[in-house]
Amino acid sequence: MASPAAYEQPTLERAWQAFLAHLPTILLTWVATAVISGVGLAVYLLITLAVIAISGGDSSSETATTIAGLVGQLGQLPFSLLSSLVGVLFVAVPALHYATGETIGVEQAFRTLFRRPWRYLLAGLLFSLVAGLGFVLCILPGIAVALVGPVYVNKIFNGDGPVLQTFVDAFQAVYRSPKGWEFVGIQVLAFLVVIVVSVCTCGLGALVAVPVSTFYLQNAAYYKGVLS
Repeated sequence: MASPAAYEQPTLERAWQAFLAHLPTILLTWVATAVISGVGLAVYLLITLAVIAISGGDSSSETATTIAGLVGQLGQLPFSLLSSLVGVLFVAVPALHYATGETIGVEQAFRTLFRRPWRYLLAGLLFSLVAGLGFVLCILPGIAVALVGPVYVNKIFNGDGPVLQTFVDAFQAVYRSPKGWEFVGIQVLAFLVVIVVSVCTCGLGALVAVPVSTFYLQNAAYYKGVLS
């Protein structure tokens, strides 16, 4: 059972207040993901240039460039995984907040994240593979999987069930609950609002619009009965 506040009707004001209460955690998450991604890019470039130099410095050679790029991507992979792991806090923090009724501080958020990192990495890999397959086969299945994301992350962080079963439960919760399709509509509308705000502010608005929307959607999931 989540906190009583989770079942109250969601409003932008409530989502905004929740965002402000978690501003230090959200801000550090933004900074951490940016720094990790930046370091990963630097490692990729350094490795790529080093491999090209070792191969004779001929950057015009297609084979040398391809090998250098592949090795560089391998070197960047750990940073990409870590960045993705930290980035999930944008959804996990609101999920933890509404589940417990507590304000999730920086220390608590990262302690929770690194308590079971392999569970979260595996969950993210499964979600990415299924969503990617859905987009490749046909766009609509990929979108359908993506719309399960908020509920899936909530169940992964607030539960202990197997990852695959948790994904199945989340999918069924969204598309088989009485008001699941209303929640889907809310997600689509929230996504459009975030896009408009981001475009109108040259991307800067996303720094606020994205986390505010995640708080709103977690509240909406409980209010619509998709989460309990």
